[in-house]
Amino acid sequence: MPTATEQLQVVELAREFAREKIEPHAAEWDRTKHFARDVIDELGRLGFLGMTTPEEYDGMGLDTLTYLMALEEIAAADASIAVSMGIHNAIPTTMLVKHGTPAQRERWLRPMARGEMLAGFALSEADAGSDAASLAAQAVRDGESWVLNGTKAWASNAGTADLMMIMVRTDAPGARRGAKGISTFIVPTDAKGYRAGKPEDKMGLRASNTATIALDDLRLPADALLGAEGMGFVYAMEGLDAGRLGIGAQAVGIARRALEHSIKYCAERHQFGQAIADFQAVQFKLADMATRIEAARALAHRAAVRKDAGEDVTAFASMAKLFASETAMWVTTQAIQLFGGYGYMRDFPVEKLFRDAKVTEIYEGTSEIQRIVIARALAHEPEHG
Repeated sequence: MPTATEQLQVVELAREFAREKIEPHAAEWDRTKHFARDVIDELGRLGFLGMTTPEEYDGMGLDTLTYLMALEEIAAADASIAVSMGIHNAIPTTMLVKHGTPAQRERWLRPMARGEMLAGFALSEADAGSDAASLAAQAVRDGESWVLNGTKAWASNAGTADLMMIMVRTDAPGARRGAKGISTFIVPTDAKGYRAGKPEDKMGLRASNTATIALDDLRLPADALLGAEGMGFVYAMEGLDAGRLGIGAQAVGIARRALEHSIKYCAERHQFGQAIADFQAVQFKLADMATRIEAARALAHRAAVRKDAGEDVTAFASMAKLFASETAMWVTTQAIQLFGGYGYMRDFPVEKLFRDAKVTEIYEGTSEIQRIVIARALAHEPEHG
């Protein structure tokens, strides 16, 4: 665990990097759908792609709380960069740390932590979104190899990552076992038979690469299987606990930046002979925005502390993601309202924040799915102290 001073140093480094290397270019990257791999590589060289990776594998070995605080700073500058950083640090890293063999960790986790490789994750399919256990992509054992076929959808980093963790079925087509028939494979993106489609033209996070993945007789060695056969869905859900905390931090960063822009604008904008910040209706709106952001951050940080203590955080991660994402959407909506007509224009920053905020209510489990997860936890554990 880092000391308070060390934690502040890491967060300050992230804040400085975000302000100098990311925020000045974020609007242009958004307009051109530019994936800033050079910036992500620089983040990796600074250690931000191995924040929670154990030091024995060249990571920073930091706690989840410090990671979330740093991720918030990156998201406040540009949520698209934060997506790549968050996915890499959360799902693929978590899977390798918990379930990788020593050889797999040596081969993949070490360069990932050093920022030499960017990783991604592919679970969803066109007909298997919220019902991820119904996915259809298939892996078949062929001697000492596995052969993968199928299509994955909405995969972040699909066309830019060096390595993807991909969920496919390993049960027989005539003897499906639901979630228990899914396994995880470590797939280098330069493997023959891996093909990322055209980047999706998204409403928000336009500088983040999202694409379909075609698996066409993709042959992998036996040691590309991560962990035990048939446990892939379990591993994915474990990874999503970490991923959802990351989305909570991303959402807080988006909302915080919208509030900062709003405070500055309301102090500068004059109507009826005075700054609009002097009107009580505006003050109340800003106060509500700030309060919700603080509550969302506190919920995410509490879940992070529980995770670092080794406690089950599935429900708390869902709570953090649910509340923070809906807070980001609400706060950015209020920001546009405060900016008025200017808020609707591309020349002003809050419309981008609004567009980036929306997907936090959708990816890695919609708000509706988060409520299901929370409700199921309540049914089994009615008291959450």
